[in-house]
Order: sequence, then structure tokens, then C-alpha cells
Amino acid sequence: MAETRIAPAPPAPPSASAPRPSKVPKTERGRRTLRALLNAAAEEFGEKGFHDAAISQITARAGVATGSFYVYFDSKEAIFQALVRDLSGQVKDFVGPSIAAAPNQLAAETAGQLAYLNFVRQHKEIYRIIDESEFVDPAAYREHYTNSAARIAARLEAAAQRGEISPGNSEVRAWAIMGMNVFLGLRFGVWGDEPPESVVQETGRLLAHGLTPPAATDTPA
Repeated sequence: MAETRIAPAPPAPPSASAPRPSKVPKTERGRRTLRALLNAAAEEFGEKGFHDAAISQITARAGVATGSFYVYFDSKEAIFQALVRDLSGQVKDFVGPSIAAAPNQLAAETAGQLAYLNFVRQHKEIYRIIDESEFVDPAAYREHYTNSAARIAARLEAAAQRGEISPGNSEVRAWAIMGMNVFLGLRFGVWGDEPPESVVQETGRLLAHGLTPPAATDTPA
């Protein structure tokens, strides 16, 4: 029987009121200032949430003049939107090398989980920011998850073709793995301090064998 595939979800339409993207700095000094603003925004939004955060506090945290903010962003909404995409990129860049260095796909998924847990422990604010983006900027929220799932699905599809994992619907599997990663990060990255290595040891068994019990061994009569 031919494999049934689920069509990818269509991208969310951009909001008519979406702010303009940040201006791209042309100098190293400008790039440092932009980085300082995004880091400060992560602290401000992570501590206070979107509605209570203030541009004046973001610039104070960044150590730049308030006027410098408007060189790069038009509004608080604009820097929040840029921050969501920046955090998504940071996760990808942090996790990517661990996945690429793994010897096979099952090892790659657990290596990615371990790297993600370590990232979350360093950036716990990511959960509040991403969760708020569902209401502040739904398009960025959807983009964050659909892009992540697409990367996982592509890895799984390639691994299935290489014979490293069983064939199946890569999109469904990708969203299932991503969902597991998200809540592992919440429980063991944000809320808990259990060693990440012990967490991914268990999830590695789950990915490799599912919940099926081991086959009973024959015993001599």
C-alpha cells in the first residue's frame, strides 16, 4: 500500500499591521549595537512580558541612547518580532553542530535534544517570549515552529532514504519529536535541574524502541 502523506500546513498570512523589519547595520559597530539591543530585549521581555516591557528599559539594559533604538527598529513590536526570529536562529545555530556530528539519525536526534536542553538552561526566557509571540505576532510564532519542524522532517526523510530509520510520514514524526523537545525543555530546562544526559538517555530509548515491551526470551522447559 502506498504511503499516505499529509500535506504541509500553509504558511500564516503576514499581518497587515506587521512592523517593518529591523534595518541591517552596515558597520561592525552597528552590528554590535544591534546585538546589544536584541540581548537586552530578551532580558526585558523575558522578565516583564511584552506589555510591561519598555523601549527605554531595553536601551538602558543595552547601554545605548534611546534614539539609537530607532536606527534599527520602528517600535516595541518590531524588536519583539525580530527577537523571536533571532532566538529561533540561535537555537538552530546552537543545536546544528551537535546534530551534524552524530554518526546516525537516532544519535542525531538525542544529540540535538541534549544541545537544546543546554541552550534552554542558558536562555530560559525563550519560553515566555515564544509563548507570548502567539498573541503579539502570530506569524512569527507559526514561523518559529513550522521552520523547526521542516528541518526535522528533512533530516528524517533523508535518514529513511539511507535506511537508518524506518520509513514513515516525516512531517507527522517531525511535529511529534518537536513537541517532545519543547516540553522536555520546559520541564528539564526551565523548571528542573536533572542532568540533561540522563534525560536524553531515556528519550533515546523511546525514539529507538517506542513503548513496545522487549520481546520475552525463551526459557528452558
